[in-house]
Amino acid sequence: MDATPQPRTLVICGFILLALLALSGLHPHDRLTWFLEIFPILIALPVMAMTWRRFPLTTLLYGLIFLHAVILMTGGAYTYARVPFGFWMAKVLGSARNPYDKLGHFAQGFVPAILAREVLLRKGHLKRGAMAAFLVICVVLAICALYELIEWASALALGQGADEFLGTQGDPWDTQSDMFMALLGGTTALLLLSRFHDRLMAKLESAS
Repeated sequence: MDATPQPRTLVICGFILLALLALSGLHPHDRLTWFLEIFPILIALPVMAMTWRRFPLTTLLYGLIFLHAVILMTGGAYTYARVPFGFWMAKVLGSARNPYDKLGHFAQGFVPAILAREVLLRKGHLKRGAMAAFLVICVVLAICALYELIEWASALALGQGADEFLGTQGDPWDTQSDMFMALLGGTTALLLLSRFHDRLMAKLESAS
């Protein structure tokens, strides 16, 4: 695998992502919920477009961001409590609720863990080791906590209109389980991908 995708590949993937974004917004279950869920994509795409020349990301990270965007768009289009794949997951797991939102929060930990790791290591802010892994997990939990605060602020501002965005499905411990899933996602990412990620970053640094 190349350390970072070719510019043509990035452009094609960018157009595919924009097409999927437009498709998800054609007839969403709730327009406000769709916008709130896909808002991180509207931030990430311009940032990556503006920085890819001076700070290109690894192929692994670009791929994970693409996958995370698809998860967000799907949740936005259906709302997390109504995603069809989530109903299938509920049957397999024997769950009374649609667990797709937990998949989303797992990704919310998994992908930012690799992003934080790449930025902190390549910029020289940290050295590889246990302390770096600990601080990456701290970043993951900080991002998750910020997202939960945004959900709380939305609930206060919108009242009943925020129910679809919150997606608690009657679970009083939804916030805590969301943060646990993000923690699990971040930890899993570090355990499974750190060595592979190191090889890709080494290739990228040697090519620059």
